[in-house]
Amino acid sequence: MPLSPADLDLVRGSVRADSVHRRVYTDPAIFALEQRHLFRNTWMFLGHDSQVPNAGDFYSVDIAGEPLLMLRQADGSVKVLYNRCLHKGAKLVRAESGNAGRYLRCPYHAWTYHTDGSLAGIPFKAGYEGTRIVDCPERTGMDEVHHVRLYRGFVFVRLAEQGIGFDEFFGESLSSIDNLADRSPEGELEFAGGVLRYMHDCNWKPFIENLHDTMHPMVAHEAAAGTAKRLWSQQPPGGKPPMAVELLTPFVEGHEFFDKMGIKVYPNGHSYTGVNFSIHSKYSDVPGYEESMVRRYGDERAHAILGEVRHNTLYFPNLTIKGAIQAIRVVRPIAADRTLIESWTFRLKGAPDLLLERTCMYTRLINAPTSMVGHDDLHCYRSIQEGLASSAHDWVSLHRNYRPDEDVTSTAVVNGTSELSMRRMYQSWLQYMTCDSAWEAAP
Repeated sequence: MPLSPADLDLVRGSVRADSVHRRVYTDPAIFALEQRHLFRNTWMFLGHDSQVPNAGDFYSVDIAGEPLLMLRQADGSVKVLYNRCLHKGAKLVRAESGNAGRYLRCPYHAWTYHTDGSLAGIPFKAGYEGTRIVDCPERTGMDEVHHVRLYRGFVFVRLAEQGIGFDEFFGESLSSIDNLADRSPEGELEFAGGVLRYMHDCNWKPFIENLHDTMHPMVAHEAAAGTAKRLWSQQPPGGKPPMAVELLTPFVEGHEFFDKMGIKVYPNGHSYTGVNFSIHSKYSDVPGYEESMVRRYGDERAHAILGEVRHNTLYFPNLTIKGAIQAIRVVRPIAADRTLIESWTFRLKGAPDLLLERTCMYTRLINAPTSMVGHDDLHCYRSIQEGLASSAHDWVSLHRNYRPDEDVTSTAVVNGTSELSMRRMYQSWLQYMTCDSAWEAAP
């Protein structure tokens, strides 16, 4: 359904070339429009197929307010279904994950469905004889999400029936997923452990802006990472830093370091930091890993893969990945001032266990609810949410390195402290919030 004229004016009036209106972070009406338009018109990350390795395995999640169910089929394929019974609408599955066996059974009236969503049985079916149920959707079974794409194990969905294709939406930005998967000597990832969840009492956009805000680390993380750096500097020279110190101290590098890292921006709001190097560049070698990569890919290709140490890749609007550390974070917007951030870790198949150990430590130190660095960031996000309640000034600045003639559509590489990636993100936000209206107007 296209936006009403009033909603269209509201959305279009919220984004300028170099700034955004504070209401994009605070207005519940804007958030409701995002649920109905932005999150349905874009390709959203749902899960990873290694979460459902066996026939009947499922993973449930909400996207754009819709309860969805990813299910492994008997033939090995993966389907995504709407997680609701077509009788009274009850959720068929309330657990996050598990195995459904051969059937999904409604907990209310025991309607049953095959794992492909087709209707298996209705209790006391005689009661429907002579009724119009034969003409209703209930007769055929659960609704299927029609636009599903698996890419290197990552499962994406587009809920809107009409819209941009997967390849066009992501384009060359998929190279970050490729690099993450190729870092496995077997070329495959495996979801490792559970999902670590961290509730943020703020809008979802400050989090994804912050991924490429390289003007903040040396300020916001000075206490946590700076303390680790100072403590290590007091140790006798020549020693190998502990893993925790190695992971923390790059966060307090200076502005010049982050500026020279570089940012690559793509169409449709995707981008990554760490074009030239990143905070992951100087991690210690893991014994046996490089050799296993060379055996798999050959010397030149192996070193090209390992030489990519991208920091944060944003797949707008809800997936962020750290290929060099084999971790992702997933954005689950809940309300205008409430966002669930999920941290996932992956095992590189065929790689030494020490790599997974480093990933888990990074998550605990940087992204966990119990972490130091994550709390620094959340403090800033919450300060933004509270500060923007003020009506003293309506517009939020995105002016850094802005040029009136800058290209807002093609792939580009810019300096690492530029806010171009944020400006691109909001142009994409505007595009996918309003594209329903463009389709409606088309002949």
